[in-house]
Amino acid sequence: MPESQVLKKYSLFIKKREWIIFLGITLLLFSLHLAWEYHSYNSFISKPFFYTWAKILRIIPKSSLDGEYKILKLHSQDGFNFYTRTYKRDLKLDNSLRLQLFPSDKIKFLNYLKGAYIPSRIINIKKSTNIKQKLRDAINHQHTNPNISNFYRAIFLADPLNHYLRDSVNILGVAPLVALSGFHLGILWAVVFWILRLFYRPLQKTLFLWRYELKDLGSLSLLSLASYLWLTNCPPSLLRSYTMLLFAWIVVLLGVELISFSFLIIVGAILLVYDPSLLLSVSFILSMSGVFYIFLLLKYFKNLPKWILTLFIIPWGIFILMQPMTHTLFSTLSPLQFLSPIFSIIFIIFYPIEILLHIIGFGDIFDGALRWFLSLGLGGGVERVLPMWILLIYTILSIFAIYFRSIFWILFIFSGATLLWLYFG
Repeated sequence: MPESQVLKKYSLFIKKREWIIFLGITLLLFSLHLAWEYHSYNSFISKPFFYTWAKILRIIPKSSLDGEYKILKLHSQDGFNFYTRTYKRDLKLDNSLRLQLFPSDKIKFLNYLKGAYIPSRIINIKKSTNIKQKLRDAINHQHTNPNISNFYRAIFLADPLNHYLRDSVNILGVAPLVALSGFHLGILWAVVFWILRLFYRPLQKTLFLWRYELKDLGSLSLLSLASYLWLTNCPPSLLRSYTMLLFAWIVVLLGVELISFSFLIIVGAILLVYDPSLLLSVSFILSMSGVFYIFLLLKYFKNLPKWILTLFIIPWGIFILMQPMTHTLFSTLSPLQFLSPIFSIIFIIFYPIEILLHIIGFGDIFDGALRWFLSLGLGGGVERVLPMWILLIYTILSIFAIYFRSIFWILFIFSGATLLWLYFG
């Protein structure tokens, strides 16, 4: 049998009827889930007060004429995220709070889904003593600069960045490298898979020659990453990425085509059924768009050598193709962002090395270089945003670029022209 026939991949859904059935079922489930959320919302705002336990996800320091206070982002045990205000000082991430919430019909349904501000009264505080807090302490112990500690806690444990670091990474164009996502999971997958294979292959040769390496090591790697997901409290961006990785591994085992837009649609639909609020999430839209443009680049450049794809086509292509979307949603602009594809390539090496250095207690080796790098993001940025009609045109071109190579090149030129106008127009 010819090799090309053996390696042939098949689409998960081939006939239009199969697509109609799948999309119909997912739309029904999405509607039912959204209806349940709306029922929960009406039940919530109809109450004069509401008791719940909630875990602190983020602490934002603020000040006013009344003194210093904090805005807390919390996740309720009843399944919704919200914000509230407190003047208490002794609070840390992952602390659990017993709260009395005071709902109001001024809270709109869309705000409820995204995370509304809800006045509250703290009744009890349960301090975190879990393994994540011990890891935070271990990271803090290895660094004297609090910003450096915060940076490593963000890329290892999904802790939020302080104001200084948020501004710096946005100006440098490396915010996607700091927020845990599929990029990090891909690196971790490769590292875990490689380490497990060092032990697996000698055992396989002597004990179980009949076993399938990809299936065994893929399962163990996914379990390891699931533990990591649990450790980081399942941030939405990481949960989405893990779901995509899980489905990707399954379709590879089934012999289904992985690098396809149909796969992306299927995963996106399943994620929206699981959590309808993702439809309002900017990070979800950007992450799905990033994968879409990676697939688009692979579609038209797949015959190039892998090292050219990895080092040039994908990092620089994604940087150019994501500009219209990024600068419609965000306004920060800096010439340093032109270097972000290079930073992405460096990060692939930097990330696993720093994990190892922190494990053995030498995480501070690159602190001086990292402090210098982050200081480059101080000042120098300007605020400029694209009108929504440009994003609308760009989205239409992106869809047609799937089918026509000529439209893809028009899309690429359109994006490049937008990039030049943003920086030099």
